Amino acid sequence: MNQKSVLVLFYLNKSKVNNKGVCPIKCRITYNKKRKEFSTGEFINPLEWHAKSQKASSKSIAGQQTNLQLEIITANIKKAHLQLQILDIAFGVNEIFTKYVGKTEKKEEFVISYFEKFLGKQFRLIGKDIKIATWKKSEYVCKDVSAFIKTNYGKKDYPLKNLDETFLNDFEYYLKTVKNQKQVTINKAIQRFRKPIRVAVAEGYLEKDPFALHMPGRVNKQVVFLSSEELKKLEDFQFTQPRLRLVKDLFVFCCYTGLAYREMFDLKKEHIIVGFDGNQWIQMKRHKTNKMISVPLLPRAKAILDNYKEVGEHALPKFSNQKINSYLKEITGIVGINKLITHHMARKTFASTVLLYNDVPMEIVSELLGHSSIKITQEYYGKIVKRRISEEMMRISEKMK
Repeated sequence: MNQKSVLVLFYLNKSKVNNKGVCPIKCRITYNKKRKEFSTGEFINPLEWHAKSQKASSKSIAGQQTNLQLEIITANIKKAHLQLQILDIAFGVNEIFTKYVGKTEKKEEFVISYFEKFLGKQFRLIGKDIKIATWKKSEYVCKDVSAFIKTNYGKKDYPLKNLDETFLNDFEYYLKTVKNQKQVTINKAIQRFRKPIRVAVAEGYLEKDPFALHMPGRVNKQVVFLSSEELKKLEDFQFTQPRLRLVKDLFVFCCYTGLAYREMFDLKKEHIIVGFDGNQWIQMKRHKTNKMISVPLLPRAKAILDNYKEVGEHALPKFSNQKINSYLKEITGIVGINKLITHHMARKTFASTVLLYNDVPMEIVSELLGHSSIKITQEYYGKIVKRRISEEMMRISEKMK
């Protein structure tokens, strides 16, 4: 609980003496070195005011009524201060004044309570506009912001209108030092935190975006994938253990289709169609973006599907992502590939080794991967294109010697 005291001071605004010879009595609230001044609505003759005691010196009925009114104002201000203390939230002199006058201003909102309301609205959109996994990620961020406020400010909540760049920088530092999060994870957390803040601006709880000038921390995005030699080495290796043979097939299949684990897991025979060109295509919605993807079946991928025709309605046997990644570590050791392989690397291998290294244009790569924007593809795979150009130029240079 905040134990800081509130100071109430009354004084005269002598510059506003009217034709009756009286001037307004003003009140100044001081809290945490901040002031808030307002008019009490009371008037008095300056000659009847005792500045040191801050009350009317006259013993008249009018003077007694004025002093009683000032006592009521003081008592109500201190009551407002106490009520805010009980709530155990961060507050300032403006909040004390707002509580005193009994206003329920729209802009008197708090970060966690507003974030939770935002999550409540988003929860009703699960299955319609968003997925439960997406909602949970925002919920985790809300919990991190709450823990940060308790750690940094010793409060359960923090006023929305007090948000500034310093708050966000301190939150980023907290995630990095206390939560030990990597920069890419921190950037995502801040991105999710900014969503309800932007809504608060749109709804009038904030006059402007307090984080408008914030720049995300720099992340070196390195795409790790199998080279054509490594991919061939993996394809040609014959495993005797059925579990390793199956995991290899699932991984290689995604190297030639670009399917993420969830799409591979959900792939059914009904998703394999004959396209406009007479060839077989995979046509299904991408789980992450809900975008329809259409991927032509390359010969190697088709051969793997043909090996698993008897698995029922699904096109491939089901296997957990955790077990796939565990067995891939075993596979790389046996095959002799000096890379930490996960299932997701198959998708990156498809984009890099299978497509970009075979001169497939970036916009087609973006479409086949089911990215929501070509900017995402360029951001991750732009360096691959530059590397390819460099290799080609070196090859030409060698020929011209």
